[in-house]
Amino acid sequence: MISGGDSHLLPHKSKSHIGQTNYFSRNQVRPLPTGPRKKSTGIQAWMLVNKKGEAQVVEAGKYAIMRRTGLLARDLRVLDPLLSYPSTIMGREKAIVINLEHIKAIITGLEVLLLNSRDPTVMPFIEELQNRIQRFHHATIAQRGDVDGLNFSKEFSKFEDQDESPKVEEKTDVKNQDGSKVLPFEFVALEASLETVCNCLESEAITLEQEAYPTLDKLTSVLSTLNLERVRQIKSRLIEISGRVQKVKDELEHLLDDDEDMAEMYLTEKLVYGSNMNEGDDMDDESSQSNFDDRCSILSDDKGQNLENPHGNHTSNTQSYTNKNLDVKELEMLLEPYFVQIDGTLNKLSTVRILILPYHLL
Repeated sequence: MISGGDSHLLPHKSKSHIGQTNYFSRNQVRPLPTGPRKKSTGIQAWMLVNKKGEAQVVEAGKYAIMRRTGLLARDLRVLDPLLSYPSTIMGREKAIVINLEHIKAIITGLEVLLLNSRDPTVMPFIEELQNRIQRFHHATIAQRGDVDGLNFSKEFSKFEDQDESPKVEEKTDVKNQDGSKVLPFEFVALEASLETVCNCLESEAITLEQEAYPTLDKLTSVLSTLNLERVRQIKSRLIEISGRVQKVKDELEHLLDDDEDMAEMYLTEKLVYGSNMNEGDDMDDESSQSNFDDRCSILSDDKGQNLENPHGNHTSNTQSYTNKNLDVKELEMLLEPYFVQIDGTLNKLSTVRILILPYHLL
């Protein structure tokens, strides 16, 4: 529940989301005031997309988002457009933080939270994200016969008000109609982000390449001020695009080289693991209880939570899961094609750069 000292979650009405369900309880939401309201520090508009692909725009402050996602304040700073953080894909206990080009998002096991959703460059991504999540939801309920998909896909407001955590089903492989495995929710959203970013950068590189070759040919034929200026403009764009592509490539390469970072991103499995640990409290089996106690001993240093993050740091009961389960082949196979794609884009730009280098007067 968000106190008066924190920023409130305020729903917006949007033409593209008319008729959507409100996922917040009365204690968390209030109607937008008709008159002018006082400014609140850190209030931003976020688009929430749930596990059924339904979307809603709300206004939320930093501390509300921290409580909702378990992130630290420093994690949220990565998404601040005023701070110009480099490209980032960062796994935390309960969320994945993505800062890639125009996409600034937080992915949890239950929903996706997006900044700058009103940006025209982000709208195609939102549409693609909703389509993918809806396909994920339909594939899930088709095989499990569960109208809520995975049980923990219920609205945040409902299980937030309950005394006990939502029950999570055992992890089972769900197949698409073509027999391929359905990715976990967080990977569906992550893949949509990577595909959008890589395709956008590749498209810009191809456009630049198509403009560069005829411009260089003209300069070779006729050395004029106009042709020199055109090549200068292409060179400036080349440097700018190459820097952006290199940042995305470096982030993907760093992630692929670190199994522990990739393991942090298995949010659905951590939810299942956490649910099973909670059920362990009711077991009469002595050995099961002993194993549970061993796992919980890891939490002994995490009792003191700081005020900045009510959830404590991202070392918690899921860390034991992460440390013991570093099979990240599924995520590795998802990331590698995008690394290859972004590397190919960088090679295209490098070829253009080599052609421009002889013109040292530029």
